[in-house]
Amino acid sequence: MFTLLYSVGAGGIYLLFLLPLAIFSFKKKYRESIPARFFLRRNPPLPENSIWFHACSFGETRALKPLVEALGPESVAITTTTATGFSEAKRFTERVRYLPFEPLLWFWIRPQKVLVVIEAELWYLLFFLAKKRGAKTMLINARISDRSYESYRRFGWFYRRVFARIDEVCAQSETDRSRLEELGAKNVKVTGNIKLARLPEATKRYEKPAGILVTAASTHAGEEEGIVRAFLAWHRRHPEGKLLVVPRHPERFDDVAAMLEKSARQTGLSFGRWSETGSLGADIVLIDAMGELVNFYAISDIVILGGAFVPVGGHNPAETVPFGCRLVSGREIFNQKAMFSAVEGAIFCDLDDLEEALDEALEAEPLRLKRPVSLEPILEGIRDVV
Repeated sequence: MFTLLYSVGAGGIYLLFLLPLAIFSFKKKYRESIPARFFLRRNPPLPENSIWFHACSFGETRALKPLVEALGPESVAITTTTATGFSEAKRFTERVRYLPFEPLLWFWIRPQKVLVVIEAELWYLLFFLAKKRGAKTMLINARISDRSYESYRRFGWFYRRVFARIDEVCAQSETDRSRLEELGAKNVKVTGNIKLARLPEATKRYEKPAGILVTAASTHAGEEEGIVRAFLAWHRRHPEGKLLVVPRHPERFDDVAAMLEKSARQTGLSFGRWSETGSLGADIVLIDAMGELVNFYAISDIVILGGAFVPVGGHNPAETVPFGCRLVSGREIFNQKAMFSAVEGAIFCDLDDLEEALDEALEAEPLRLKRPVSLEPILEGIRDVV
């Protein structure tokens, strides 16, 4: 009865938003994902009897790569919900789809060997239908942040029904295991954060400009202005310093470029846009390109990691570890507490204190991992049924 009522409710929401979805599908950002997810355009079902992974974003999808390589790309299929996740998945398997909105899964899901969902994609019908049609169901890299914990508890009646359809859960930490078990998860084991199992490598080699290279990475609205203000004050004492700014979302490139150019001009510094010059020679450079961040980490002395100076929740600090960077972060890391607890050496500050934090970073040790992470417990759970 619950499944029937849930399906009817989700179907009603789907019908209610059909027109707005159709309008949004004309926006460049959603031109592929909305038609595929909500209208099944160029989005056929996955091949049957695959090892099916589902992830949401770019970072989660990229974390699947070592698992896909270990199992064999020819046996794996991946679904995502974002365009960036879809593009990343295409890099290591051809069998990639957008996950349709829940009511459409009744017509879309085919029998699979196993469904492996990463982190917090807790869609009831996804697990219910996959299991109903023969798949073992797993949730990996599972976490419940401090900020979302009370919300999960408030809707515990719903999540208990979701976890009743999940055969095995791999949690990031003991705290996550306790919270997941409280919500009804069973067969929970702690495996750590799989994003730490294989750290990124540079895909291109860029020549490092002379001086101290500071990279402001994955920045969000409300952060760039404060970062530039702190850098300009710090630059007066360290004129050899250069700043790269890498916004998180490409649709903000033009706005950030205008702000950076104005700030540079007012202070007599030079500004460059990577897409136009391909050069790091200017004092301040906007990196308006996707998929290049680790290549700039590789030549950076200090990384200011965005998403934590405003209440976004932070981003993955461990991606800087292989490159010997000093890392400065804001304090709003509520979505990345597990990741930050796995590394040591990060410097935390507010935007108002960023200038001093940059000085501290000059004398600090590079960020490093506390302990390695193994994928074997996850692979064993998958291989049990394949």
